[in-house]
Amino acid sequence: MLRDDLRTLWNEPRPPGAPARVWRDWVLLAAALVGVVLETGLREDLVWRPVAVVFTVWLCLLPLWRRTHPLATVTLAFGSVILLQLVSLAAAPRGHVGLDTSVVVIVLVYALPRWGSGRETVLGGAVILTAFVLATVVDRTPATEQVGGFVFLMLPGLLGAAVRFGVTARQRQLEQVRSREREQFARELHDTVAHHVSAMVIVAQAGRVLAATDPSAAVEALEGVEEEGARTLEEMRAMVAALRDRGAGAELAPLAGVADLERLVRTPGGRLRVDLGLDGELDTLPPAVDAAVYRIVQESVTNAVRHAVNATEVVVRVTAEPRTVRVSVHDDGQRTGRGRAGYGLAGLRERAALLGGTLRAGPGADRGWHVEAELPRGRTESGVHPRPRR
Repeated sequence: MLRDDLRTLWNEPRPPGAPARVWRDWVLLAAALVGVVLETGLREDLVWRPVAVVFTVWLCLLPLWRRTHPLATVTLAFGSVILLQLVSLAAAPRGHVGLDTSVVVIVLVYALPRWGSGRETVLGGAVILTAFVLATVVDRTPATEQVGGFVFLMLPGLLGAAVRFGVTARQRQLEQVRSREREQFARELHDTVAHHVSAMVIVAQAGRVLAATDPSAAVEALEGVEEEGARTLEEMRAMVAALRDRGAGAELAPLAGVADLERLVRTPGGRLRVDLGLDGELDTLPPAVDAAVYRIVQESVTNAVRHAVNATEVVVRVTAEPRTVRVSVHDDGQRTGRGRAGYGLAGLRERAALLGGTLRAGPGADRGWHVEAELPRGRTESGVHPRPRR
């Protein structure tokens, strides 16, 4: 078991999306260089002053590459520390060599498990421990200070690992949400296609009965339509069967759509008034777009009821244009916390992307939470008739 865990750690890849540099890097560099200047001018007990200054400036520059090259920066930084310790051990100066500003290397300890691969973390950790052990031997540090120094050095690494674990867990949950949204989308497509194919099979069967007195070619054509429709329905059921939850039935229930929004907004939870506005030709939307509009409004209104503080109204607008359908949902409440979009909205973004559209969600300019979606209307003049409104 332990061997498998170590092998998994060793083969862990780097996390994606590591930024090269952000504004905080330049602030850190400026603060560190100011510290070098102040410490050099104020301290009179410095040993090997030029060496200490050059060495510390070198350590201040390395964090600029800590995310894209975590192992290289750790190796260069702590390798330099090891080299300086060995030189100090051989020359035996009458004081400690180096500036206290060199403590900036702790950001490299954080970056190693946060942005490095598994093998980089292991190898870099070995370099850090070697430098720490050598420093305690050269400086003859007391045992209590050794323990404190070890905790101080390792704490940023543990923090980096914890942050990475949290980000990875959230990404995994988001991927699960996207997967569930794809599954539900596939089920809805299955139900829609199966609905039409079933009708085609019924028409073909009726046509074969009525064509008993017609030429045999018509009968053969109707038989071909029936056979092809039945085969398509069977293959579609088999293809989506793996996507359905265990124990779910195969009934072809009609999908909720724009026609169901009136019923949806009448009972959003009791405490909020929902102002629904429908504009444009919404009766001929493709079933997938029709269902997506309903899901976006449903999720957005539900989020407003659950999370909007002191809200009194939710405004919903669905506008059909010649080529697109626009959905806008916003409330007048207050948001607590960081206002990060939840997993439900992540699923809606995935659904919109599957349809070739976009969805944006975030706090409004003044107050409340806004959800804006734009979906392609699709072709309505094809051979597939829109689902009748209820």
